[in-house]
Amino acid sequence: MILDVLIFIFSITLLILGADFFLKSAEKIGLALGLSPFIVGVTIVAFGTSFPELFTAMTAAFMDVTEMIPANAIGSNVANILLVVGFSAVLGGKLAITKNLIDIDLPLLSITTVILIGVIFSWGKESVAMISRVESIILLVAYGFYLLYTLFHQDDTISAYEKSDKKEESSNTLSNIKKEKEVKARPKASVKDWGLLIISGVVLAFSARYLVSSVVGISEFLGVGVGIISILAVAIGTSLPELVVSAKAAMKGRAEVALGNVFGSNVFNSFVVIGLPGIFRDIYIDEQTLTIGFPFMVLVTFLFVISGISRRIHNWEGIFFLALYVIFTGKIIGLF
Repeated sequence: MILDVLIFIFSITLLILGADFFLKSAEKIGLALGLSPFIVGVTIVAFGTSFPELFTAMTAAFMDVTEMIPANAIGSNVANILLVVGFSAVLGGKLAITKNLIDIDLPLLSITTVILIGVIFSWGKESVAMISRVESIILLVAYGFYLLYTLFHQDDTISAYEKSDKKEESSNTLSNIKKEKEVKARPKASVKDWGLLIISGVVLAFSARYLVSSVVGISEFLGVGVGIISILAVAIGTSLPELVVSAKAAMKGRAEVALGNVFGSNVFNSFVVIGLPGIFRDIYIDEQTLTIGFPFMVLVTFLFVISGISRRIHNWEGIFFLALYVIFTGKIIGLF
């Protein structure tokens, strides 16, 4: 048990570090290959903070521990809203929500949630809750439409990030679009960048493999399903990149970056983290995820949308979100 816990902590740490280096090298290589900063932003950078969830999900699929996949994705979505937005609102005092987020991102997040509801509770299922290959394809196609919609509205998105950039420069690729306009030359990808991409990819695969193994070992020792551990411990661990990015942005008064990161990550988790592994294997949903985790995710998404429509997320709302996560944790582990 102690060994499994140590492996779990070590694997989560490697997963986060590997994702960070993979993102930086992939971003630079993408720009060097001639991709526009916006395309890099909505693809590589958008994927970057969700790489831990994706690699964990793919590994779980090939190791036939598919209950981890929806539990991790749904748990990460809950953590992104309640923990990431909650901490960001508390640290930033309040988060001002722009018209761009209200007009584009909030409706897209709502539509994403509705599609996921339809997939998880679709007709014709057997007694065991599962997501089939056909439904996984639907999720991936939906993400394709999401990307296309984002690309068609790239002028609005770029404008919003450039307005935020007036306050302070961000490390996020989208906020560096202004620099790209001034500096026409492409960055050059060195052998070091390609090597870092390959090594960090191997680290991601390696750490995800041992993360899944440790979760299985801990669940067997405690006599609980892997879904319970995944929806809490794994979800929090894999959501740390979003927490760091959004918290830093909130403290710098960059609500657009802080909230945009959450929107993009939740859509990616719902469509790709669940959909891509489902191409290779049917995904089963454990009881806690189906009856507690998913309904709770729908509820907090609804609350998030309501808060967004009001154009402000105040620090007291952030405290409320954090308190809700405590309730969610207690409900999952059976305290109440």
